[in-house]
Amino acid sequence: MRELKTPIQIGENFSESAAMATALAAGAADYVMPDLERIGGVTGWQRASALAATHRIAMSSHLYPEVSVHLLSATPTCHFLEYVDWADKIVEEPLAIDDGFAVVPQRPGNGLTWNASAVAKYRIE
Repeated sequence: MRELKTPIQIGENFSESAAMATALAAGAADYVMPDLERIGGVTGWQRASALAATHRIAMSSHLYPEVSVHLLSATPTCHFLEYVDWADKIVEEPLAIDDGFAVVPQRPGNGLTWNASAVAKYRIE
């Protein structure tokens, strides 16, 4: 990897923080971007965040921006939020973007409020 000039970012397929620890120990990337579900939810994210901080490597998110925005705001080496608007049609208040930056909602919990009628519209039974 040292011969490359293009920065490498990996991590969307890390299965829990142990996989990330192995990659960091090997110097496999310039940046990491764990996936909230695959890294082990909020607890797994906290473990990954601590690893990134220890290795002084910038950490981004992979998907789930409505929740990842909260987690990145508590990540010491916060880099980028991967933003997709896929949930906008089924939440009451979509994630706000202001001048290219996500606005961390101040609502309780993960900040999500489902739009019941939209959820019902898209429900498959």
